Formats: sequence, structure tokens, C-alpha cells
Amino acid sequence: MKGPNKLKKSWRGILIAAIAILPIALTGCQVDIGGQTLPSAYYMYDDVQFFPEGPEFKLSREAAALNEATQEEGLGLQ
Repeated sequence: MKGPNKLKKSWRGILIAAIAILPIALTGCQVDIGGQTLPSAYYMYDDVQFFPEGPEFKLSREAAALNEATQEEGLGLQ
């Protein structure tokens, strides 16, 4: 009688393992393979990120402050 009982236990173990692995297999995850970041299976349904266009020169305030400081230094103002 040990034969059929042992077979039931092995099938039960296989079923439990399949149930444990199934959610992992069904979820879409971002994967890193060979230095490439590959998208999830649901990338077509993700929200689109939109970044509005900004100024070409991103340091305009810093450049203006630097020019002002250089002019003040040249004029001798402190």
C-alpha cells in the first residue's frame, strides 16, 4: 500500500510547486538581461510620462549670476 500513497504525495508536491510558481510566471516584471532593461509584459498599458520642453540652456540663472559677479568684480564693487 505504500506505492499509491507515495504517488499521491509526489503529485501533491508537484501541484503545490506549480501553484507557487504560477503567480510569478503570470506577472510582468522588468528584467535586466545582458545590460539591457527589458520591459514588462504590460508595457503597452503603462501610463505615458510626458516631460514638457524646457529651455535649451538649463543654467541660465547661474550664468546670469556669474556674469553679474564678474561685472561687479571688474568694476571694483563689493
